[in-house]
Amino acid sequence: MSPYTQSHKCNAIFSFSSVVPEYTIVYFDVRGRCEPMRMLIADQGLEWTEEVVTDETWDKGDLKRAAVFGQLPALKDGDFTLYQSNAIMRYLGRNHGIYGKNPCEAALIDMLSDGVEDLRRKYIDLIYDNYDNGKADYIKALPTELAHFERFLASNNGGKGFMVGDQISFAEYNLVDLLRNHLVLAPDCLSCFPLLDAYVKRISSRPKIQVYMSSDAHKNRPINGNGKQ
Repeated sequence: MSPYTQSHKCNAIFSFSSVVPEYTIVYFDVRGRCEPMRMLIADQGLEWTEEVVTDETWDKGDLKRAAVFGQLPALKDGDFTLYQSNAIMRYLGRNHGIYGKNPCEAALIDMLSDGVEDLRRKYIDLIYDNYDNGKADYIKALPTELAHFERFLASNNGGKGFMVGDQISFAEYNLVDLLRNHLVLAPDCLSCFPLLDAYVKRISSRPKIQVYMSSDAHKNRPINGNGKQ
């Protein structure tokens, strides 16, 4: 028996087109590392289902042992199951033509993705390990982190479009999700970064992303598993 049968499967199917559901996200009932995947799949006009894993199911150990590195999320695409959030994002990027138009763009997208991951790790460390004692220092240091992304954006068409090239890439969903999380943590954090501020609003206002973000599925999930944000 597959360990996935032990997790609770939501009845909800998030439909943004008439295509048959392709993907299943296996994760806890939080936004966490899966929110960029949800944004990407929604924005590409696709459907997905969710297998919501409870703490009780995870603690039984079968699902953890089945995971390649003992971690979630997982993405199921038919009979194919993939672990590790950034590998999943790259897989989705390749599947849907949002991994750059040439090797140079792809390399820049990878560079952006790595930069986002660096900041996400710092954010996760704060949220889960040092929130009460470290929040003030983290917010104080945040402008230095955000300035890197402002410069990156400015280098492409004056910051008026996407981070790389002339179309969205998988890495941008990661970035926008992370920046939106920081706007909850520190609501004024983009006030000195007009390009990033406009960029987050621009990507968030894409019609299919708006539909998803207005859904209960998005609004009812906490950002992080410990309730801190």
